[in-house]
Amino acid sequence: MKIDLPEDAIGFETSEDCAVVPLNENNYQLQSVDFFTPIVDDPFLFGQIAAANSLSDIYAMGGAPEFALNIAEFPSEELPLEILSSIMEGGLSKAKEAGIPILGGHTVKDPIPKYGLIVTGRVSKENLTLNSTAKAGDVLILTKPLGTGIISTAIKKGEAPTSIIEEAVNSMCRLNKDAAEAINQIGVNACTDITGYGLLGHLHEMCAASEVSAVLEFNDMPLISGVFELAQKGFIPGGSKKNLNHVLPIVDFADSISEEQKLILADAQTSGGLLISLPADRAEALQNTLEEKNTLAAAIIGKVYNPAEKDIYVN
Repeated sequence: MKIDLPEDAIGFETSEDCAVVPLNENNYQLQSVDFFTPIVDDPFLFGQIAAANSLSDIYAMGGAPEFALNIAEFPSEELPLEILSSIMEGGLSKAKEAGIPILGGHTVKDPIPKYGLIVTGRVSKENLTLNSTAKAGDVLILTKPLGTGIISTAIKKGEAPTSIIEEAVNSMCRLNKDAAEAINQIGVNACTDITGYGLLGHLHEMCAASEVSAVLEFNDMPLISGVFELAQKGFIPGGSKKNLNHVLPIVDFADSISEEQKLILADAQTSGGLLISLPADRAEALQNTLEEKNTLAAAIIGKVYNPAEKDIYVN
């Protein structure tokens, strides 16, 4: 069923990261919601990761969050409420880091805990960054390393080394706030964040919406230390395998790309980085700005071209 949107509003037709509604003459209002099951044992850390993930959609559109609401499901008859309180305290700590309040929310009983945020934000009309406006000739920059899905699977099976766990948790807890400030400072053509559909899935959405194709260079990908070895040992989440199967018809892999490398590119990320498409002559300036802001990565991972037979080519 087709739904008529308010004038200048943006819904899900081009898979944008947020709903976008005109707020006033100069600004748009942004809104997004995300929540999921625990991927670490520590309730406070889980709350931090879930909140950072929820805030990411606002940052991906060049915006700034203004306030949030909790959304949670919890088995209150099986687990002590102190665990839920700790989860929400973790979320609140990230909201404070983002400079916003959590003004309420809603919780229901459910056998499996889940937590996240509904986030409302704002972006000036000149800074609104869509995923549907990449241009041929752009370069692609990624601001966090890949691998959190594979590492989370290894964590659940007790097979992830402590150093890798710490790096993954640090990445998932890191807000994309600084990266959003950088894209607004330099000016980019398009942006999205890398979450459940993996790099290939989210890049496919960008290419399809922008009517372009992209070439990725695997050797230029930022990866969390040890993730390739974990992939070789078979710690691949079911979602990542589904992601790869979904994009196979629109991706051309070079013969040199191994099955593990394909799965890393399709790996379902939690609170991943921003994927940015911008003119080549601004790439160095953006990389320098991202490095000054200490983002976890500022890697040029590929280029954008006129539409070809496949949406994505991987070398």
